[in-house]
Amino acid sequence: MSEKNTTTLEPVPGAEGASAASQPHGLRRILSGSGARSLGLVIALGLLVAVGAATSGSQFLSVDNLLTILRYGSILGVISIGMTFVITAGGIDLSVGSVMGLASVMASLAAVQAAATNSSWLLMLAVALGVGAAAGLINGVIIAYGRVVAFIATLAMLVAARGVAELVSGRNTLIVTNRDFTSVLRSNVLGIPLLVWIFALVAAAGWFLLNKTTFGRRTVAIGGNLEAARLAGIKVKRHIVWLYILSGTTAGIAGVMMMGRTTAGTSTHGLLYELDAIAAVVVGGTLLVGGRGTIMGTVLGVLLFATLTNVFTQNNLDTSVQNVTKGAIIVLAVLIQQRFAVPGNRRKGAI
Repeated sequence: MSEKNTTTLEPVPGAEGASAASQPHGLRRILSGSGARSLGLVIALGLLVAVGAATSGSQFLSVDNLLTILRYGSILGVISIGMTFVITAGGIDLSVGSVMGLASVMASLAAVQAAATNSSWLLMLAVALGVGAAAGLINGVIIAYGRVVAFIATLAMLVAARGVAELVSGRNTLIVTNRDFTSVLRSNVLGIPLLVWIFALVAAAGWFLLNKTTFGRRTVAIGGNLEAARLAGIKVKRHIVWLYILSGTTAGIAGVMMMGRTTAGTSTHGLLYELDAIAAVVVGGTLLVGGRGTIMGTVLGVLLFATLTNVFTQNNLDTSVQNVTKGAIIVLAVLIQQRFAVPGNRRKGAI
């Protein structure tokens, strides 16, 4: 009888055929599931709402205040959706806040508004989205083809975009005079601000793109194991460029939303929004090392921070205490990720 060949193939790191030894068990499996993470965020949000109701009374639970929370979180939420894709792929984008400010300035220029008055307010929207996409394209090309670390490349864009916005605007606030633009962006649909509807539509589109399309699967694959993704035939560099274009475009959308909310474009729009977006994404359950992303978790993370801000505002508490609380929440979220993340889920390979 011939001897049987007992040679076994080693599983590819990051591939779906991971060995049983690398799979989570027991409590780790439960807590690493997307359902458990979302449930935990819902519970935390419910507790925060209870605290707000207990400390501020009926004023906190009023329809006007709840809409205020949603309106406040909508702009950050749109930026966070784009950030979710970038972080899921193992990257980072520190420039979204500055790009948002630059987009608002460029769309508020007198020449652009005059042209929009003679044609359509949609021209202002197109300019803002074009600026955001262009900034994202520059980021993506530098990172993917220039082989510059994402942190450094987007940090440079953060500084440059803010500087360009200051030069173009002369450090002045540019008032939006196009009434069609302001009337549309400040309108309500079914009693809910249009800004909230925009956030909902962007979140729904992001969820579909990440969970139901090849683009989303490739994003997760690149974040889980970049080298394996390349060997599987994914055009990694091109995909990374598209991810940063997506992030820049969402920053442009947020710039338009901020213009509608404040009726102005200024270089200070979006200041430190990149940090709040990263915080919302991480707290929502997206792994900083890449390989796992959740749009629903990001939405809940945004609502959590928006509600927290509102609770502090309602109770006239110091913003410094609020920042400390945010920091503690972020650290706790990262610690939980490190404790209960699936073993072996580490980004491998280089562009």
